[in-house]
Amino acid sequence: MDTSWDTQRIARTALIVAVVALAVWMLWRFVPALAWAVVLAIATWPLRQWLARRGMGKTAIAGVLTLILAIVLVLPLIRLGVQAARDSGAIVQWVDGVRQHGLGTPGWLSHLPYVGGSAAAWWQENLAQPGAAQALLGHAEISGLVGFTRRLGIELANRLTVLVFTVLTLFFLYRDGPSVTDEAQRITERLFGPPGRRLGKNAVAAVRGTVNGLVLVGLGEGVLLGIAYAVSGLPHAVLLGLVTAVLAMVPFGTPVVYVACALYLLASSQTAAAIALLAFGTIVVFVADHFVRPILIGSSTRLPFLWVLLGIFGGLESFGLIGLFLGPAIISVLIAIWREGAET
Repeated sequence: MDTSWDTQRIARTALIVAVVALAVWMLWRFVPALAWAVVLAIATWPLRQWLARRGMGKTAIAGVLTLILAIVLVLPLIRLGVQAARDSGAIVQWVDGVRQHGLGTPGWLSHLPYVGGSAAAWWQENLAQPGAAQALLGHAEISGLVGFTRRLGIELANRLTVLVFTVLTLFFLYRDGPSVTDEAQRITERLFGPPGRRLGKNAVAAVRGTVNGLVLVGLGEGVLLGIAYAVSGLPHAVLLGLVTAVLAMVPFGTPVVYVACALYLLASSQTAAAIALLAFGTIVVFVADHFVRPILIGSSTRLPFLWVLLGIFGGLESFGLIGLFLGPAIISVLIAIWREGAET
């Protein structure tokens, strides 16, 4: 009798594993959309609960929140794609103009300490003269730039497809989330006992804290630096602010944008504006990375900032952009298991 029961349990376990593996294999291309939907649902779940306490029906809540997030997520991507397509023609013309007519040496370059003279001489020899500029930029063929623009358009189209499935999944998560959560908690407790519920809560808190620490802080950096770009007189300040907000979600990503903008201002002989932008950007990033972000993430996950940083970079390298949020969740569960084992 015991042997028959063990055989049935093994067969049932094997069937469950096989069905789950087959489902993952079948839905593999949609896993990023499902993962993003879960992350966004976890991050905005307090808003759903607030609307539910106000008496809204679950279908109405799902519709309202899905519409809001669709506008917030899809419209910036469409704007970025349209702006990239529009600016690509200007970039191609600029490169072609530099190759034909050269690029004049900035007046400030020769005044740089130690390297100013040699840098100005190199610029004059390799960029200022039309023939030299054409030789230096010989590898930057127009067809290559056009091909890059085409690949960028295809990549944006793929991202838009993922966003569509993410938004569709979000609607059903908002509508049926409470019942799905209850079922998941019962299954987790049945498999792992009472500690399973605590581990799940730690993972959810880690995802929500990481979203707050990365996305909200990134948006704040994008807004502040976007205003700075506009004040500095940079073209396309709104687009630059959007790019800054996206890169700010990756640790140490923001300096890539504002330093490049400061170098552009230097090349345009706007030294004071470049220095001011560089100083303001450094202050914003320093405050965000050393004070605001650790408080938002660490207070939710009870993780030291070093482990949060390792989770972010490890998740980013292993899972791509979604790993920014999955990495800290995995590390949070690992640390919770460690602490629970140390206490017993």
